[in-house]
Amino acid sequence: MSTNKFSDYINSGYSCKNDYITLGGALLNGEAIPNTHINIPLKTINRHGLIAGATGTGKTKTIQVFSEQLSLAGIPVLMMDIKGDFSGIAVPGTENDFIKKRHQDIVLPYSTQGFPVEFLTLSEEKGVRLRATITEFGPIFFSRILDLNDIQSGVVAVIFKYCDDHKIPLIDLKDFKKVLQYATDQGKKEFEAEYGRISAATTGAILRKIIELEHQGATTFFGELSFDIEDLMRVNQEGLGYINILRLTDIQDKPKLFSTFMLSLLAEVYQKMPEQGDSGRPELVIFIDEAHLIFDQATKALQDQIETIIKLIRSKGIGIYFITQNPTDIPAGVLSQLGLKIQHALRAFTANDRKAIKLTAENYPLSDYYKTAEDLTKLGTGEAFVTALNEKGIPTPLAACLMRSPMSRMDILTNQEIDLLIANSKLVKKYEQAIDNESAYEILTAKIEAAESENEKNSAKKSNKASTKNSDQPSATQKAIIKTVTSATFIRGVFGILSKVLGGSKKK
Repeated sequence: MSTNKFSDYINSGYSCKNDYITLGGALLNGEAIPNTHINIPLKTINRHGLIAGATGTGKTKTIQVFSEQLSLAGIPVLMMDIKGDFSGIAVPGTENDFIKKRHQDIVLPYSTQGFPVEFLTLSEEKGVRLRATITEFGPIFFSRILDLNDIQSGVVAVIFKYCDDHKIPLIDLKDFKKVLQYATDQGKKEFEAEYGRISAATTGAILRKIIELEHQGATTFFGELSFDIEDLMRVNQEGLGYINILRLTDIQDKPKLFSTFMLSLLAEVYQKMPEQGDSGRPELVIFIDEAHLIFDQATKALQDQIETIIKLIRSKGIGIYFITQNPTDIPAGVLSQLGLKIQHALRAFTANDRKAIKLTAENYPLSDYYKTAEDLTKLGTGEAFVTALNEKGIPTPLAACLMRSPMSRMDILTNQEIDLLIANSKLVKKYEQAIDNESAYEILTAKIEAAESENEKNSAKKSNKASTKNSDQPSATQKAIIKTVTSATFIRGVFGILSKVLGGSKKK
């Protein structure tokens, strides 16, 4: 098949009039075809995407290349680093013969460079601490995170309403638990008078859900100082977009916390970012590694919420890219929203693998140049099938792409290098101190203590009054004696005895 015809086919499909990034060069029959560059227009990068492939096929390096090119274009990145192997992007890489040959084959210049990096954390890892308040979630999101039924969600709405009406801040989980307990204990009458009766069984069920969330580490996430999403949108003095790396190596066994954070982040970005319209470039690109962790144990309500936000958030200039081993890890409703697909090799070890490969191939455009299902198993490391959206929003031709090499280090930073970056971070200093302002827990605790103190004073007053009254009055025993000695029968008996005694003495 003519390589000239193929070159024209690819160059026509991937030509751009405006700004773009270049992922690599096209392959045909396993050979790189010079000057057939796979260009992705900045205009459509906010239409989301997928980066998939088996372990060891080059997904991480593809994300690294993608992030570098975005940073060079002045577009910041948020990278969810589950495996902890992305940190090397902060320092320049090393050129070698393999890299030189690859770039000669695809006719792209190569140089080494490090990029501005900020480390973020949801846990006790080193980095900028990410937090959010219960109030910022609101009753609907908070209920969906906890997977509550309609009745339980109604109680959560009442809790939020009570705190809003009484100007009581809901900051962290201990605040919410305190109000929940107050609603069926000391504040039961107050709640019933204003909002109706709240069942102790319902609040108990909600409390158990909160404890489950606490066990996954959410105690460190809910609180102040809340993270400002504007801090994700920074560029450095040279105009390079910051690459924000969220270190999640200790979150793999806490999918509910991960889903909670993702929903919180996406919701806040959607609410706070202005509509971009046809701006021609994204404001932020988010890469979610091991994306199945969001969906595997997420509730149906949570999945629906994420799907809805993904549909809407692109109008705010935000692109979301899911990284996973197999496209079937992503719900169909989300997969259908993805404009850019980068598919690395898949392995056909079992019958189920072959079925998955066939299904994956059907998600890509038909091509006269590739047998997609067959070629998916033959792609080498650093090679991938690519299809995107052109500047008019039309899918580009399917192309096997030899990915360009990362400019930065293709390995992790040392602990000393990480410590140095964190020590020089302005954001770490901004968010390192947890703030425990007066909120629901403190306010209701003080209210309960004041009520108990008042009850003790009232009880003491009643006790003192009773004691004073009793000191002026004869006791029950005294009353019985007085009644006896003053009775007519007792008096007559006494006089009778006296008469006999006195009469006897006269006879003598």
